[in-house]
Amino acid sequence: MPFDPDHEIRRTAVLTARKLAQDYGDIVPLTVLRNGFLHQGQRYSFGSFQNGIYRPAAFQGSAALSLLTAAPKPGKPRPYEDSYDPDTKLFTYHYRSGSPDQADNRALRAACRERVPIIYFEGIAPGQYMPMAPMNVTHDDPAARTVLITAALPSADTGPEGITSAPDLRAYALTEVKRRLHQQKFRVAVLQAYRQRCTVCALKQAELVQAAHIVEDPDPEGVAAVVNGLALCAIHHLAYDRNLMGIDPEGVVHIDKRLLEERDGPMLREGLQGFHRAQILEPRHPRDRPDPARLAVRFERFTAAAG
Repeated sequence: MPFDPDHEIRRTAVLTARKLAQDYGDIVPLTVLRNGFLHQGQRYSFGSFQNGIYRPAAFQGSAALSLLTAAPKPGKPRPYEDSYDPDTKLFTYHYRSGSPDQADNRALRAACRERVPIIYFEGIAPGQYMPMAPMNVTHDDPAARTVLITAALPSADTGPEGITSAPDLRAYALTEVKRRLHQQKFRVAVLQAYRQRCTVCALKQAELVQAAHIVEDPDPEGVAAVVNGLALCAIHHLAYDRNLMGIDPEGVVHIDKRLLEERDGPMLREGLQGFHRAQILEPRHPRDRPDPARLAVRFERFTAAAG
C-alpha cells in the first residue's frame, strides 16, 4: 500500500475541517474557510474554492487534499453535476474538463490510487460550505471521467497507509454524512424562502430561527422540499414538534387548549397564547409556500394529540 508523505498535514486539515463544521453547525462561511489551517506553525489553504480539485503546492505526494462541489447559482445549473446514489451510498465526482492526465485530474486519481483521506466541501448556498471529512476516493473510472467517494468514521484509522476502516463502517459513515447534508440543504432553502424569519412571530434573529418539517423525514410525504418546511423560532419549533401548537391548511395558528387555559408569565402569554388564531407569514413566492395537504396531515396529529 502506498505511503503518504503528507499524512501529518492531511490529519491536521481533516481535524480542523471537522472542528469548523462542529463550531458552525455544519455550514461554514467561505470567509472562514479561506483562513485555511495551521500545521506546525505554517499556514496551509483548504483550496482555492474556484477549482474543484486542490493539491497544495507544498505537498510532497501527488494526491489531492480536498474536493469541492460548488453551490448552484439561481437559475443556472452546476458546471459539474456531482451526485449521491442512495443505492450504493457513494458520491459520484467528475473529473475536471480537459485531459484525464491534466494536473488536477492526476491529483484526483492519485487520491484514489493512494487511498488517502481527503476533505469534501459541498456548496450548500453561495459562500456557504459543508465540510465532510475524512472522505476516501474509492473507484476511478477514466472512461466515464468520474470517481466514487465514500466516508470513514471519525475514529477510523487514517495513518500514512490510508483509510483502513471496514466497508460496512464506511457505508454507515456515509449515511450519516448524507443525513447531515440533506438536513443542511433543507435548512438553507427553507430559511431563504422565509427570509430568515419565523413564520409565526416574525423573529429574524438568525441564531434562533430553524427549519421545521411539516411532515417528518421518515414519513413517505416527508420530502426535503421547501413546501414541506416552515421557518420557526426555537420556541415555536419545539411547540410544533410537541403538538402544543398546530397550523391548519389555511395557515392559521392554533395553540393547545391546555396552554390557553394556563396562567403563567409573559413568555406563555405573549409567545404562545397571543398567536392563537393568527395567520402565518408565508414566503413571497407561491412555489415556496407550505403545501396545504401536508399541513392538513400534520394538523390532524395536533388535533388528535389535543384529544
